Amino acid sequence: MPSAAVAAFARLAEARPAERPAIWFDTACVLGGSIAGLLAARVLADHARQVMVIERDAVNVDGRSRAGVPQDRQVHVLLPGGRRWLEHWLPGLTRDLQDRGAVLSGPGQFVQYTDGRSQVHEQPLLTASRPLLESRIRARVLALPNVATRRSQVSGLEYRDGQVTAVRYRSGDAAHVQPADFVVDAMGRGSRLADWLDGDGYDVPPLQRLATSINYASALFKRTGPCALTAAVALFQPPYPIDCVAVAGLGAIEHEQWLVLLMGYDDSRPGRTLKAFRDTCAKLPPGFAEAARDEVTGEIFTYHQADSRRRDFRGQGHFPAGLVSVGDAVASFNPIYAQGMSAAALHASCLAQYLRTEPAPGRPATAFFELEQIVVDAAWTLSAGGDAARLDALTGAHVPEEISRQRWALEQLLQAAPVDEVVAQAVNDVTFMLAHPATLADPALLDRAITANQQHS
Repeated sequence: MPSAAVAAFARLAEARPAERPAIWFDTACVLGGSIAGLLAARVLADHARQVMVIERDAVNVDGRSRAGVPQDRQVHVLLPGGRRWLEHWLPGLTRDLQDRGAVLSGPGQFVQYTDGRSQVHEQPLLTASRPLLESRIRARVLALPNVATRRSQVSGLEYRDGQVTAVRYRSGDAAHVQPADFVVDAMGRGSRLADWLDGDGYDVPPLQRLATSINYASALFKRTGPCALTAAVALFQPPYPIDCVAVAGLGAIEHEQWLVLLMGYDDSRPGRTLKAFRDTCAKLPPGFAEAARDEVTGEIFTYHQADSRRRDFRGQGHFPAGLVSVGDAVASFNPIYAQGMSAAALHASCLAQYLRTEPAPGRPATAFFELEQIVVDAAWTLSAGGDAARLDALTGAHVPEEISRQRWALEQLLQAAPVDEVVAQAVNDVTFMLAHPATLADPALLDRAITANQQHS
């Protein structure tokens, strides 16, 4: 399975719009106007005469926040993998974002600190606010002639002979029914699809949760004068020596601003006041104090997320045809790993590959869910795997021998990355979602990491 997953991941990473798209549907509906929903709409535009995006929130234009994204004021970065895949579906998006103030890091401008050790990343990182990213993706998708949006509250689905046939929604006090040949659930962590399926007599995909209890604090500061860095991240291992901060990040964004983030776990809530925020930044590696010393341009924004979660849609015994889920409605990770937008782009690639061959009428989209699970597993391995290791260490839980060996091997690779270019490239490709985590299982790569660690111990 690992080799098959690696190959499938590589194919998904190269997916592009079909040169001669086939029209399978008269009307396709996307429930939710998130980035995942918008990218699903972009894919469906090649295969449906009409695509309707039904979104309950006011449309996000000109970079304004959307109510359904409570974390949108926190630091967001578009990983190199995600930016590459977004360019496949929306060519010129990077340039569009840069023209509106987003910053693409140049050589030596993106630095990662791991317990004080620095590693310069040559892969360009795009930094911008979440509202700007989402608004430009939305503008590009809604400019397609067969894609439209409707502001309404979805209330359920209708079926015939095991196939989704319509979406029920409400606009004010009025109830409506939108006929649909294919439906995409992109309603995020709060998706009600499981409740609808249960109430309609279908199987509910099992839900897995992993407690994370993360606390974010982010602040915007004016960006004055040239700076050697445009993005930085600082990672710390327990016992988190600087004011209980586990992760800190900064990025240069639009309107000549710095967006700076402090993150803690459990009871740690760093940087709740401006003074505390600046005092902590002053203790962090180079770049953070400089970014936080200038004029603050707004309040400190906080965010709490209790858990990571995912649903497994494969192998459901009784599941409707013509229905899939994407984005956070399938898997929602610890956002500190910055995988959400990149995973959403890959989910779009899964949908594109599924629709390249005629979907079997009246049968669930099993082939799509199997492809999507490869992406979910890859992201879960990185984010939830790290969180699980932290929780096991805190609680003293018994760790199976195989899991213990895997964690030890990953620690060797991470430790060697700052001092060995080959190991660093392999680790970064996985971290940036350019490659599947199974590529790190190469015994020769582990031997190289062990040797490098011994030489630098």
